[in-house]
Amino acid sequence: MPEVTRVSPIEARALQVDGYVYVDVRTEQEFAAGHPTGAYNVPFMLAAGGGMQPNPKFLEVMAKRFPKNAKLLVGCKAGGRSAKAAAALVGDGYTDVIDQRAGWDGARDGFGKVTEPGWQPSGLPSETGEPEGRSYGALAKG
Repeated sequence: MPEVTRVSPIEARALQVDGYVYVDVRTEQEFAAGHPTGAYNVPFMLAAGGGMQPNPKFLEVMAKRFPKNAKLLVGCKAGGRSAKAAAALVGDGYTDVIDQRAGWDGARDGFGKVTEPGWQPSGLPSETGEPEGRSYGALAKG
């Protein structure tokens, strides 16, 4: 798996302010419930049949919206999906991808204890709903 820089939510917010685009790779439902302000939603995994399945259109949708040299910041719920999504993007030729390691909720240890607070518990700017032009539905059509 390609090596990807991972940053804390606070560092991710600073990068976002400096021009990185936040791509939330959680499901559409998770994204609508709350996400970083200004984030785009391109799910890496899709809810299907009571479980999760890889999104076969992830790289296709990303390529339609973001050039290979885009400054991308990738996040999810706790850091697992975003790490895989970031590696997939780098493997596909993206040159400036950073993973926000604690996700929206926070990173947890094997016992479920939070080891690093995520975006939301860190009190960083957030919004809800499906913002026009940034929801997966709009991006997948475009």
